[in-house]
Amino acid sequence: MLSQLTGLSRHFTEQTLRAYLIDRSVRRDDGCLIVRGYGSRRGVRQKVAGRAWAHIAAYVVFVGGYDPELDVRHICGTPDCIEPTHLQQVTHAETCRDRAQQPHCRNGHERDIDPTSGRYRKVCRVCNSEAQQRWRVRQSAEVAAARAAYGRQVG
Repeated sequence: MLSQLTGLSRHFTEQTLRAYLIDRSVRRDDGCLIVRGYGSRRGVRQKVAGRAWAHIAAYVVFVGGYDPELDVRHICGTPDCIEPTHLQQVTHAETCRDRAQQPHCRNGHERDIDPTSGRYRKVCRVCNSEAQQRWRVRQSAEVAAARAAYGRQVG
């Protein structure tokens, strides 16, 4: 069964992998079992035990009946959760169908609809405009500092 996992270190057995995942995880108040994998980013899918995805490894050792042709989906919506009751196997088409686009960006601005595709734009125009303005301010400060260092007049 473990041989079907891509990137898993060979020295793991089901028992040692189960203990390894439990040791690297912490239970949250909402019932999710959050795993700490490689890297410092939290809230994203985690790799553990070699280069295997933690949620797939957890599905194999805790639930069983893993089919490599199907995707493992988080019912809770938390990508770094390995709670067995929050994981289920679905087809890739179902995974894509459930991935709805958000009408607002992460800063709360309404997204524009792209006229060519009829879907929400990936980049928020308001956030992009604000980022460009911040860049222009930084660039003008750097140019002014460079001119001052050469004794030229800032203007």
